[in-house]
Amino acid sequence: QVQLVESGGGLVQAGGSLRLSCAASGSINSINAMGWYRQTPGNKRELVARISRGGLTNYADSVKGRFTIFRDDNKNTVYLQMNSLKPEDTAVYYCNAAWRSFSSDSWGQGTQVTVSS
Repeated sequence: QVQLVESGGGLVQAGGSLRLSCAASGSINSINAMGWYRQTPGNKRELVARISRGGLTNYADSVKGRFTIFRDDNKNTVYLQMNSLKPEDTAVYYCNAAWRSFSSDSWGQGTQVTVSS
């Protein structure tokens, strides 16, 4: 099993920055990729950014150039640095880990990000 604990959400003005953290524990060596998703009421959860075990990253078009996903393997933690935040970035952000050859998924509890205009 893989457990995820998120932190770092909050309220920020448009143009500001936030950093989200996701600490993983459990079967760390079985993790294939970790990512951040977000969800707003009435909408599907959407991928924001993802980083593979090998370090490859991919981003949603809406956040390219503003968000950066990176990790600290010594701390088993993945981060999402969010800059130039916009009101449309307001959502609950969830950390995800795909593990066991992508056959399993674990999710964090979610953290609210609110960007005021």
